[in-house]
Amino acid sequence: MSNETMTVEQNAAGRRTPAFLGIVALCLALLLSPPPGRAQPESIVVSAEGLADPEAETYQRDKGLLLDALREDARRQVVEKAVGTFVESATLVENYELIHDRVLTRSKGLIKRIVKESDPWLGEDGFMHLLLKAEVYLTSVRDAVESMSRAERLNLIQEHGNPRIAVSVSVRDAERGTNVPPERSAIAENVVKERISGFGYRVWSEREKGQGDEDFEIHGEVKFMPRSVKLKASGLTLTKYVLTSWTVNCTASDTGEEIYFNTKVPKSKGWASEDEALEEIGRLIGQEFSRDFFEDHLMRPSRIFQLQVAGLPDYDTGLLLKKELIGLRPVLNVDLRDFDADGQSVYEVEFSGKRGNFVRIVNDTVVKPLNLKLEADVFRLTAARGDSVDLAFRPEGDVDEVVRKFEEMPPASLADAPAGRLESLDLAEASMKKVAEINPDAARRLGGGEPEPPTAGGVKAVEEF
Repeated sequence: MSNETMTVEQNAAGRRTPAFLGIVALCLALLLSPPPGRAQPESIVVSAEGLADPEAETYQRDKGLLLDALREDARRQVVEKAVGTFVESATLVENYELIHDRVLTRSKGLIKRIVKESDPWLGEDGFMHLLLKAEVYLTSVRDAVESMSRAERLNLIQEHGNPRIAVSVSVRDAERGTNVPPERSAIAENVVKERISGFGYRVWSEREKGQGDEDFEIHGEVKFMPRSVKLKASGLTLTKYVLTSWTVNCTASDTGEEIYFNTKVPKSKGWASEDEALEEIGRLIGQEFSRDFFEDHLMRPSRIFQLQVAGLPDYDTGLLLKKELIGLRPVLNVDLRDFDADGQSVYEVEFSGKRGNFVRIVNDTVVKPLNLKLEADVFRLTAARGDSVDLAFRPEGDVDEVVRKFEEMPPASLADAPAGRLESLDLAEASMKKVAEINPDAARRLGGGEPEPPTAGGVKAVEEF
């Protein structure tokens, strides 16, 4: 990267969420004990921001330590984000000291290579900043977590349970046409549920779409046609139930993504009774799904979604937001795809969140830290559809004042940082007071005192990072 390009980049410019002891334990368990013959992702590329306080007493005595500390913090943040592909953000905050001592301190052995490193810069917020993109050994992070003693892992890991899967199978009679609503078939559903239960997974009741707690929804629809034949010899009429077509799909409930769909028109095959036909259909639908199918989906270390932000006043503010997103714990990588001051600006974000209420996770780990930094509800989550999330930038007061806070207030990544992270930064008293304004709980633990009005600071943003 040229000095000119880096100069352009550098000149652009939550309260801590409640920590619930829990992990997406199935994902971690599967990664810790992968089935034989399954290819696991060996590494993951992560972007992060390192911070250091140049006013700290340590660096006053030895300025040469400042850059080393800045790079070391960036490396720790990269590894912390990789750990976040296994561990829920709230759990990581709750158990930060344990994870720091056993995993984050091993950053040198966990990072495979440095992909990109920005020049360090002094922001108007008073912090030294450095952006780092690195490839991390995902399997080594897994091994580092696994190397904890059994007692330590028990303190960290709480079983979240196996996937919860809802099943519904609807039946149509081809003779009655498409205007007649389909009927649910308990027989076919129970056969599918029996197969799912055989994987050790839990079968969940299907509620109104989008309102249940299931991880996956399997839905099948079957069409039958009764065919009757009159035997000349005996005069008896025999009826067979012939399957004319069937469809099946599976949806990931957290995103609405249809991860599997199929339609089949089988060769003529009939059954003596409708119940026998439905039992066979349940078996056929169940065979479409295997244990590996669900594990492959759950084991993805990250996911990509579009963050569409309306109302950003100018391109520099768009870059400021990109820089803030890079620093947030669940955001592995971010790219500003499109900017439109009169419409929506589009960011492509690689996010480590997986299970649970994805919209709530984005709100808690992205929107709230940004608003804490800006000291107002400037960003609002307005819509979420599958892998697309819409935010609105709506300052109630002076837009220039909000942008000033973007540059001068501490990074949003510190808004929900645990006390251990603040301690590792070795903040000077003035910096701690500023951090206390956006993260009073963690700052109070370190003796940061009561919040005071912000002092001048700043931010540098990145255009090509």
